[in-house]
Amino acid sequence: MLTTTYVPGAPNWLDLGSPDTGASAAFYAAVLGWEHRSAGPEAGGYGFFLQDGRTVAGLGPLTEEGASPSWTLYFHTPDADATAKAVEQGGGRVRVAPGDVFTFGRTAAFTDPTGADFAVWQPGDTQGLDLVGDPGSLSRAELYTTDASTAKAFYTSLFSWQTRDVPMGPGLTYTVLTPAGAGPQAALGGLMQLPQANLDAGSTPEWHPYFEVTDCDATSARAVEAGAVVLIPVTEAPGIGRFAMFLDPAGALFALITTARA
Repeated sequence: MLTTTYVPGAPNWLDLGSPDTGASAAFYAAVLGWEHRSAGPEAGGYGFFLQDGRTVAGLGPLTEEGASPSWTLYFHTPDADATAKAVEQGGGRVRVAPGDVFTFGRTAAFTDPTGADFAVWQPGDTQGLDLVGDPGSLSRAELYTTDASTAKAFYTSLFSWQTRDVPMGPGLTYTVLTPAGAGPQAALGGLMQLPQANLDAGSTPEWHPYFEVTDCDATSARAVEAGAVVLIPVTEAPGIGRFAMFLDPAGALFALITTARA
């Protein structure tokens, strides 16, 4: 379970790059009840999604050439510059070099060796999101990859994550990811190999967020009504919860989950 006690390697920020920030703000307001607040004229169109006045995500226009609408997950680092060097040494690519965001923190964006994009946040005045793990906020992070063994080696070297492999059926394994030194209840999410059927359908490596909701079925219905495309219909995962996966109207992938409680 994610918490706002951010430790190195834990997800501590999340934002959406959209070709139409107004339409995206309206969609997530309809589905998750989020409010949108601009970060001001000096922020280049960037703003924040709020749940009960607390920041749960960021929203901004697409800024990288050729970028597609997507959610970007940021992981806590105490040193963004050192992480950038480690990414390159591990076979990844630095897409956006480390840089300061006013006095809020320092960030950098990368692509892992399998082609999945991610970022890091080195806290300054802003430690991270105000709310995670509760309804209406980020609940877990998941990587779908074309090379699970390479991805696992890369991220465990980069963030010192603990891993645990869970069989998911013939030829499928789900790797549970937990920040270094944290107990099993602090798992941040997981990674898995994309099945051949997904690859044949055009799937590519990507990180995606799961948003916690109190009723996955009802929220999923609102998502469809608001224009989302269903990728995985509401499904029961024993011991994990009830989840569904979508593309939002702009084409960004996200998932909803009602986590099973012990």
